[in-house]
Amino acid sequence: MDLRQITEDFTVSPQIECADIPAIAAAGFRAILCNRPDGEDPGQCAYDDVAAAATAAGLQVRAVPIVSGRVSPEDAAAFRAALDELPKPILAYCRSGTRCTMLWTLTSFGERSGDEILRATAAAGYDMSGLVAQLDQSR
Repeated sequence: MDLRQITEDFTVSPQIECADIPAIAAAGFRAILCNRPDGEDPGQCAYDDVAAAATAAGLQVRAVPIVSGRVSPEDAAAFRAALDELPKPILAYCRSGTRCTMLWTLTSFGERSGDEILRATAAAGYDMSGLVAQLDQSR
C-alpha cells in the first residue's frame, strides 16, 4: 500500500486490495472512499469486494466513481458530500491517487487557500499547481 496523507483526516492511495483492509483498519482509518470505476484496468479489485471486506472490518465505505478526466459538478458535489458525511479519517483510492487528490483540491478550494492546498498535495507527491491556477482564474 502507498498511503499519502493530504490532511489529518484525508489520505489517498493507488488501488487497494481486499488483503489491505486489515492494515487500513489497523492504521486507524474509519472510512474508505472509492473514486475508481470498476473495470478501468484488467484485474482491478472490484469495489463490491473492497466494500464487503471493509464493512466486515467495521469501516464505512462509499463509491464516487469518476472516469479519469471527466469530473462533472455532480461528481464534485458527491465527493464533497462523502467527505462531509463519512467518519474520519478517510482513505480515498483510485488508480494512482491523483484523481482523489484532484477531487479534494476542487472541493477544498475556497475553504483553504491555494497555497495551503499546494503545500498539502505537494507533500503527498502530487502537483496540483495547474488546477489551483485554473481555480484562481475562475474566481
